Amino acid sequence: MESVKLAVIFYSMGGTNYQLSKWAEEGGKEAGAEVKVFKVPELAPQSAIEGNPAWKATVEATKDVPEIKPDDLEWADAIIFSVPTRFGNMPSQMKQFLDTTGGLWAKGKLANKVVSAMTSAQNPHGGQEATILSLYTTMYHWGAIVAAPGYTDPVLFGAGGNPYGTSVTVDQDGKMIEDVKEAVKHQAKRTVTVAEWVKKGNQ
Repeated sequence: MESVKLAVIFYSMGGTNYQLSKWAEEGGKEAGAEVKVFKVPELAPQSAIEGNPAWKATVEATKDVPEIKPDDLEWADAIIFSVPTRFGNMPSQMKQFLDTTGGLWAKGKLANKVVSAMTSAQNPHGGQEATILSLYTTMYHWGAIVAAPGYTDPVLFGAGGNPYGTSVTVDQDGKMIEDVKEAVKHQAKRTVTVAEWVKKGNQ
């Protein structure tokens, strides 16, 4: 059987979700997947970015990361999303991209994709779980298979114990409070494993 194809798709303003995506890439590759990392297009005006040093630095750091296209979703067997929370919801940048997937959805091209999601916020109860669940709502419409981490590995408890997907609290200086690297890698490996089961079942 050919390797699972994993797309890791992120939106990041301060760099946190870019880092989570790189750890997911690492975990996916360790699980034997072919991994591609993508960013969603930025919608904010350049003037807003220029006035925020952390945001500007993230744009610079991710300038060589390709922007996601609907065809990349068709390529992928599994997809991991990583987004910051915006009032308990996904950022408009991610929502705008998801809203362009109607053509693939109408053709049934998104059904049975294995998906999982991660997030960050400045407060532990600042909408982290709601953000992940808001993203999964779209996935249910796709007919995708959600591979949440649940409590499938003890490493999840040290990372905050979010069963819906890895979430991390970020302080005012942009530093992650919880140590979530291993939880992200576990989530990526679990997503790839479930995608392998689905792929085998379809052969």
